[in-house]
Amino acid sequence: MKLFKNIAIPLILGTIVGLLSGLGGNYDNYIKPDITPPNIVFPIAWSILYTLMGVSNYLFTKDGNKNKYYIPQLIVNLIWPFIFFTLKWYLLAIIWLIILLVLVVLMVVEYFKKNKIAAYLQIPYVLWLIFATILSINVYNLN
Repeated sequence: MKLFKNIAIPLILGTIVGLLSGLGGNYDNYIKPDITPPNIVFPIAWSILYTLMGVSNYLFTKDGNKNKYYIPQLIVNLIWPFIFFTLKWYLLAIIWLIILLVLVVLMVVEYFKKNKIAAYLQIPYVLWLIFATILSINVYNLN
């Protein structure tokens, strides 16, 4: 049950934020860099990343470990679409992504000390955030 809860929370919150922020059709109106994947990739990628995030957090906390970075990074993650898609504050969105990336790297380091598998499960998230930052910089420059 705890595993299910750890997976469900980021998935449900991510879905709600995606719907509320106008993330879907809104992105079609942007001039996008050539490296932008098709729109269908984003919900699939985020579903996988949120699932890995939940499994990773479960593995880390099941032995009683306390995680001081998980909730802050999740909150920062969930605010980003509003900054980028709703408010269209692209420069702040880039800075916000960098803050998120720092929080996630700190989380991975914390995980690595106690549960290496939990840390390794976050590597796709880190890579995706780097890619998202590159995309955001390009969108900022093009729009």
